[in-house]
Amino acid sequence: MTERLVSSAEATLAAAPFDGAGSSLLWGLPFAGLLLSIALLPLALPHFWERHFGKVAVLWIAALLVPYMVAFGAGRSAAEVAHTLLLDYLPFIILLFTLFVVAGGIRVRGNLVGTPATNTALLAFGTLSANLFGTTGASMLLIRPVISANHHRRYNAHVFVFFIFLIANIGGSLTPFPPLYLGFLKGVDFFWTLGAMLGPMLFVSGVLLALFYVIDRFRWSREHAEVRARKMAPRELRIEGLHNVLYLMAVAFTVLASGTWPIEAEVPAGFGFGVPVAGLARDLVLIALSLLSWWTTKSSIRVENAFTWAPMQEVAILFAAIFITMFPVLAMLKAGAAGPFGPLLAFVSGPDGRPVDAAYFWLTGILSSVLDNAPTYLAFFNLAGGDAKTLMGPLASTLLAISAGAVFMGANTYIGNAPNFMVRSICEERGIKMPSFIGYMLWSGAILLPLFVVVTLIWFR
Repeated sequence: MTERLVSSAEATLAAAPFDGAGSSLLWGLPFAGLLLSIALLPLALPHFWERHFGKVAVLWIAALLVPYMVAFGAGRSAAEVAHTLLLDYLPFIILLFTLFVVAGGIRVRGNLVGTPATNTALLAFGTLSANLFGTTGASMLLIRPVISANHHRRYNAHVFVFFIFLIANIGGSLTPFPPLYLGFLKGVDFFWTLGAMLGPMLFVSGVLLALFYVIDRFRWSREHAEVRARKMAPRELRIEGLHNVLYLMAVAFTVLASGTWPIEAEVPAGFGFGVPVAGLARDLVLIALSLLSWWTTKSSIRVENAFTWAPMQEVAILFAAIFITMFPVLAMLKAGAAGPFGPLLAFVSGPDGRPVDAAYFWLTGILSSVLDNAPTYLAFFNLAGGDAKTLMGPLASTLLAISAGAVFMGANTYIGNAPNFMVRSICEERGIKMPSFIGYMLWSGAILLPLFVVVTLIWFR
């Protein structure tokens, strides 16, 4: 029975992959329903979500696969799921897992005082380190030292609002880690991201750091005299688990090497397609690095970091559902004008058919504000044609618009990027009075949106 299913899957996937041009938008409903569930249920029904998010994910997977099997057969369904999981999901989640484990083995401790200069330096360091650790790793690494430095201040919520702006989002601009890792998996060159995003990232982060210093200095001046006197105390800073930085460097080198592997050999997957040897080697090395980090790091460091598997478990389950329910949507987007998203393509294209970069930047950004920015990035990557060589060449400004929109505007809301809500939860657990969901959007609307208008005028006119 299994052999017949695999044989059928090989034949059907090779002969008739999902036809995005001739499909109905109804195939995208499970994906839309899943993303809305992720966005709304943690806010509306937090206790239900904590206990049953896995069941919600399975429900939306079934909402796609059951009718898909009825329409196209079990063999083709198995082939599509295997193709999605082996070539897209597993490389993505293995990298995220490795960054999560390795960054969780580094602990920064000390008696820093949250003066305007110290806070600005911490945010600047975190913004740069997010390019090595990923936004999740950098956020989890630095959130506790920043809380410790500022817990004595009456006016401190703005520090963590800017922490989310810079470290949890904009800092992840220069290297192809999530969300831009999905573009790397589709063929975007490792160093293209650094060269293209360097200018916008330095401009946006520079403006935000300068503005933060002005705001923090004003609020520091309103603190009690005994609080301001703390800045004269001796400073001490200690980093434990520092050897994990070497593992993080090895992660970056491994990702880079996999993109420059000269041999295009594949290992047959048994479903009518193969897994690239370069990708398989990359994933095995990343798993080995995570195991080395786990074995060579004192358990006390992870205990003091409050390291648990719960965040990784939730991400792994939800992203499995996202990737599976997303494959019909990606096919329909890639079909361009011939697909059901043709009107959307007309919105982001000029009369001559050329992409409108400003429209790509804002549309990618708006959806990244309320949905996870990784699948949003991939969706618009495919809408722009999905060919990495073209997007790095004649359409390089369009790929820049998609990349900047996904990374920058994930900071617009608490649910735009996974670290945002994690940072808010940790802050409130430690007694920091964070803005409400709407209150945070007032901050981002007043500060980020005007800044993004300037970015549009400079780079995407």
